[in-house]
Amino acid sequence: MTLEQTVARHYGSEDLLARIDDALRKAGVDPDHPTIDDLKPVDEFHTGGIEATTALLDQLTIEPGMQVLDVGCGLGGTARHILHRYGAHVTGVDLTPEFVETGRAINHRLGLDEGIDLHEGSATELPVEDGQVDLVTMFHVGMNLPDKAPLFSEAARVLKPGGHFALFDVMRGENPEDLTYPLPWAGMPETSNVDAPDVYRRAAHAAGLHPVTERDRHQFAIDYFARVFRKIAAEGPPPVGIHLLMGDTASEKLKNYLANVEAGRTIPMEMIFIKPQALP
Repeated sequence: MTLEQTVARHYGSEDLLARIDDALRKAGVDPDHPTIDDLKPVDEFHTGGIEATTALLDQLTIEPGMQVLDVGCGLGGTARHILHRYGAHVTGVDLTPEFVETGRAINHRLGLDEGIDLHEGSATELPVEDGQVDLVTMFHVGMNLPDKAPLFSEAARVLKPGGHFALFDVMRGENPEDLTYPLPWAGMPETSNVDAPDVYRRAAHAAGLHPVTERDRHQFAIDYFARVFRKIAAEGPPPVGIHLLMGDTASEKLKNYLANVEAGRTIPMEMIFIKPQALP
């Protein structure tokens, strides 16, 4: 089995749509007629959820009619947010068939088929032609990629001159201790590829992308999970949440993730790069 197959199997989940539908019912939502906001607790599968999505996108100029590519789109939550908030067309790519199938079904229910295209595919072989995209986004994907160079090379290839690559990833901190597993992206070290920020910077440089800005989101992650765990302790787990995507070990994975961040073994980081304008 290839690494990509192993990663897809890690994230894959049988009857995912049915379980999301059941959770929506428990939350008092008609699963055939949910709103985009009803789905946010489960379809923004990264640190900070929609708060983190908004925090990254607020640093960019996104306009109606722009072409956006979301790498590692999961259930399509970020794609739906971008379409709904900005009016841009979004193409999403993800390795996990269940995520893509479920995302398509949700988009159909919401009447978003024409604004969003979701495809099963790899971050290192994007199904997009050269120079077609105004913005590439990526939330928590690089931790599964052993080599960041093909990722950045592909992002640079599909971007138009002047386009941006904006990412939010879990990177290696200064504490060299081994990570504690299981984690949301990997059950064991063999399928985890958490690299230092400089690995991303070097890959971007090699691909011809120039840095615009970056931000350490270490404290944001700690504060966010403190709020989440306090609420769960007081009210119990919500019916709709990312635990639906992580199976029976969801609680352990999230606690291990937070422990790694608190210990400085990992750092959630934002980075934004630009593809330079072509020379005349």
